Amino acid sequence: MSMTILPMIFIIISNIFMLISMLMSKKSFLDREKCSPFECGFDPKSIARIPFSLHFFLITMIFLIFDVEIALIFPIIATFKMVNFFSWFKVSFFFIIILLLGLYHEWNQNMLNWAS
Repeated sequence: MSMTILPMIFIIISNIFMLISMLMSKKSFLDREKCSPFECGFDPKSIARIPFSLHFFLITMIFLIFDVEIALIFPIIATFKMVNFFSWFKVSFFFIIILLLGLYHEWNQNMLNWAS
């Protein structure tokens, strides 16, 4: 009988903890941070269909591309001692050349100039 009561006790205790944490963290709907503009500069309480800066969008895409690139470089570094050096070098060199060509293209198109 104690084996059937024990799970119920855990469920009741966890529900009590969740209720206490919900009451303690009572969030305010009129928080100053929630009423301020987001990172993109939009006013959260204004019309959603207003035009925005395309340059901001391009900078965001560049950040995402190079952020993903970091996640792809880490396995290349980790496999250095596990694979043939020549094949590792070819793959790494090809990957870095593609990244540098992309960076050159962005620089050539003046996408990296925030002031323009």
